Amino acid sequence: MLSAELKDKYELVVGLEVHAQLLTKSKMYATDSTEFGNFPNTQISVLTMGHPGTLPKVNRKAVEFAIKMGLACNSEITRKNIFARKNYFYPDLPKGYQITQDKGPICVGGEVPVSLSDGIKKSVTLTRIHMEEDAGKSMHLAGEIDTLVDFNRAGVPLIEIVSEPDIRSSEEAYAFLVEIKKLVRYLDICDGNMEEGSLRCDANISVRIRGEQEYGKKVEVKNMNSFRNVSRAIEHEYERQIGLIEKGVEIISETRTFDATTGTTASMRTKEDLNDYRYFPEPDLSPVVVSEEWLESIKVAMPSLPRELHHKFVHEFGLPEYDAGVLTDSKEIALYFEALCTKTKNYKAASNWMMGPVKSYLNELTLHVEDFPISPEKLASLIALVDDGKVSFSVASQKIYPEMLQKKELSPLEIAQQLNLIQESDESSLKPIVEGILAENEAKVAEYKSGKKGLMGMFMGQVMKKSQGKADPKVATKLLSELLDN
Repeated sequence: MLSAELKDKYELVVGLEVHAQLLTKSKMYATDSTEFGNFPNTQISVLTMGHPGTLPKVNRKAVEFAIKMGLACNSEITRKNIFARKNYFYPDLPKGYQITQDKGPICVGGEVPVSLSDGIKKSVTLTRIHMEEDAGKSMHLAGEIDTLVDFNRAGVPLIEIVSEPDIRSSEEAYAFLVEIKKLVRYLDICDGNMEEGSLRCDANISVRIRGEQEYGKKVEVKNMNSFRNVSRAIEHEYERQIGLIEKGVEIISETRTFDATTGTTASMRTKEDLNDYRYFPEPDLSPVVVSEEWLESIKVAMPSLPRELHHKFVHEFGLPEYDAGVLTDSKEIALYFEALCTKTKNYKAASNWMMGPVKSYLNELTLHVEDFPISPEKLASLIALVDDGKVSFSVASQKIYPEMLQKKELSPLEIAQQLNLIQESDESSLKPIVEGILAENEAKVAEYKSGKKGLMGMFMGQVMKKSQGKADPKVATKLLSELLDN
């Protein structure tokens, strides 16, 4: 471990390249299925395998998805898109080249706002977002000496989101990836599943003396299958590179792989400014022109973005930043909450229900909010029962809410009536209960009057017990105060 003083001498510089598999039903340049999890080499064709005489055709939906991501990141959308061949040999690349975009990406520039744990907000600038096709997948089975190749993934449409070297900590990198995952899910263009490989990240990492303008030699780290591992790899490289520089060892520009079990990186191959991809224009694809009409139709169909909903929840609904962050973490939760807030004006109570009982139920049963059995209208009715003083929150959450999960046909009020849970707010009905409790606890009453005001909680507990939880807490507190203080 390096000392904090030594680490403070150097500045970390990171740029990320995020590959997102697009949720199209067919591949980028062929009609083969993109469904995940099928038997190896069952979703291929002569087009995917690059047989002579085959002609690719651009997937229009994939282009739309790329434009959506660009609009969400405030990128400039390229109107005339030309494709290129990126030539390199790898066993899982059936054509011997990858159809991608080189000089003219579909999205130029843009930014992704991120929020850090200390409340600091910053924007990570994007270089580009471009379209390309995925490669196949090499399989190394335990105990086997041979490598097998599954080409099902070959040709699946991707966008590559490339950031500028704006990131200065592993926390910023983590926050950036979280925002990218949120965006692709809100846009319904990628499921963001790193474990299945539909969202993958490479990190370009270098260090420099703090205050210097020139970048150090960068190292690219691949093979990271979680946001946490990206963060760990960055931390490891930060310390490794500082250690080498301090020993007078020159940093080698190379590609490294990350080992999640040890938290370390290892060299795969050197780069040293060598670019042997030999890009040249794809001769079999005409330019894809994005007309103003097409672009406008995509803009009109854009959903609400997480930052827009976050702003709405804070500034229109008056929620704390924390609540808004939790509620917008998932698109489905955010939209359910937004629908709930059209049925109730008690936005904070709605937030508490969503972050408490609702999320607990979904997490416990590993369900999505689409499977939640209570509609926003019925949950709003339950909130209204509490607001109107008909039931307490504890009764609503512990007795009525569980029944609502089972009895979908009944309203919260009907359940409360069936279970005899309607709160007693009539002073004349509650006063005998309160008087009886005070008469039974003369010693405690004397202690209260001598200054032990904390006993009020004990008296309230007795009132709630005697009334079977139906006493209105406000009315009961008022009666207790009047009778104890007189």
